This record gives sequence, structure tokens and C-alpha cells, in this order.
Amino acid sequence: MFDIGFSEIVVIAVVALIVIGPERLPKVARTLGHLWGRAQRYVNGVKADISRDMALEELRQMQQKVQQEATAAQQAFTQTAQQVSQHVQQLNDAVAQSAQDAAKEIQAPARSVPNKPPQAPEQQKFPID
Repeated sequence: MFDIGFSEIVVIAVVALIVIGPERLPKVARTLGHLWGRAQRYVNGVKADISRDMALEELRQMQQKVQQEATAAQQAFTQTAQQVSQHVQQLNDAVAQSAQDAAKEIQAPARSVPNKPPQAPEQQKFPID
């Protein structure tokens, strides 16, 4: 992030030694170390929160996608079930109609058949030579 070389760190340390003084420099350095650690932990915590939020958002999107697919599958299943039900109803109606027609034929007297006695089959006559 910062491009600080060794020579620049030495210059900062010398200036700090002059400004702060040799008695208070170790205490200030320790305090700066604690503050630096807190800042790093805070930054890491923020990164973790952002990562969790992003993962949570991805999970929400995935949940919505799965719910949409489940709804679509349910609609397709319902539509198919309705079509099958309609076909079954049509078959039931056809069977009922056939049964009614058969019952009518059984109950109705035979109109087209005349009352003739059954005929014996004709015998073939062979010519005599």
C-alpha cells in the first residue's frame, strides 16, 4: 500500500526519537503497536462482515432461484395432472356412453330380423354323367 523503504523508516525513527524523547519513546511505540493491532483487527472484522454479507446475498439469490424452479415444477405438475384428469374423464364418458348404447341395444326388440325359420344348408347336386 505505502512504498516506504528502510531509509525512510530510519528517518522517521530518528525524528520520533528527537521529538518524543528517549524516555517516552518505548511507551509511545508500544501504544502505536496496540493501535496498529486494533486497526488490523477492525479491518479484518469489516472484511469478514462484507464476506458474510456477500455470501448471505448469494444464498438469498440461490434460494429465490430454487423457489422459482420449484414453483415452475409445481405448475407443470398441476397442468399435467389436469390434462390427465381430463383424459380420464373423457374415457369415462366414452365408456359410459358405450355402456348406455349397449344397454339400449339389449332392451330394444330386434326390428330388422324377420321371423323366419332357420334354413338348412343347401346340398349340392352333382350331375349324373
